[in-house]
Amino acid sequence: MKKIFTLVLILFLAQTLQAGGGWPQQKGKGYFKLGQNFIIADNFYNLQGEVIGITTISLYTTSFYGEYGITDRLTGMLYTPFFVRSTLNEVERRQSGNLEPGDAINSFGDTDIGIKYGLTPGKKIAVSATLLFGLPLGKTAEGTTDAGEPRILQTGDGEFNQMLMIDASHSFYPTPLYASVGLGYNNRTKGFSDEVRATGEIGYQPSSHWNLAMKLFITQSTNNGDSDGGAGSGVFGNNVEYVSFGPEVSYIFKENFGLVASAAFASSGQNLLAAPNFGVGAFLKL
Repeated sequence: MKKIFTLVLILFLAQTLQAGGGWPQQKGKGYFKLGQNFIIADNFYNLQGEVIGITTISLYTTSFYGEYGITDRLTGMLYTPFFVRSTLNEVERRQSGNLEPGDAINSFGDTDIGIKYGLTPGKKIAVSATLLFGLPLGKTAEGTTDAGEPRILQTGDGEFNQMLMIDASHSFYPTPLYASVGLGYNNRTKGFSDEVRATGEIGYQPSSHWNLAMKLFITQSTNNGDSDGGAGSGVFGNNVEYVSFGPEVSYIFKENFGLVASAAFASSGQNLLAAPNFGVGAFLKL
């Protein structure tokens, strides 16, 4: 039961460029979001999928996400965590009484940039293809003197990845419901295993102000990289796997401005932090 009701940070990392589902932005239109999420974890999913206790780690991420319609079928996308703070708590050893000092790192994070292309314009089921590039702009513990505790306090994984994603969405208008599914393959470098990713979303819009959604994210490692967990653990490790789901609630104050809040639950996980995670943000729609 402890696993089932554990919240997982990876969910928020996985959804960075999946906000629009199968619908690209119209030419000249856009969606821009300033977000904040945090995790305070004293548990960790190991490589066997077991929850184990660890020294408390906190991770706070302030980010920008944007979509802009270059044409009616081509959308440019950007996710950049421009301020990431990770901390490690001070620990007092019971037997010796010695204090192990805490640590902290503040840095830029890994950035995602991509394009989405609409494959079925004007059709009832909107299908799009997204090509995403993950830029290793964050700090890793390897080869640095200011990245905190080795293999723990990081703001990136240090590898350049490329992901191709196919999304399909359908609106049940005039019923205020919509649904989206997605399937992708993430190619990772520097000894990290590739990943197969799947997404799902069901949304309900009871009024012009509210949007309620339940989201699902699945990542499965292909295990074709290093077997030791890669160049980091906690959040940015290798052979990460999870099945994660959670609600997202948006409220639009006016036609183009609103607030959003989200949380996520995991039914399973591997090689990542396991702890409550919450996200909030403000968005602007052109």
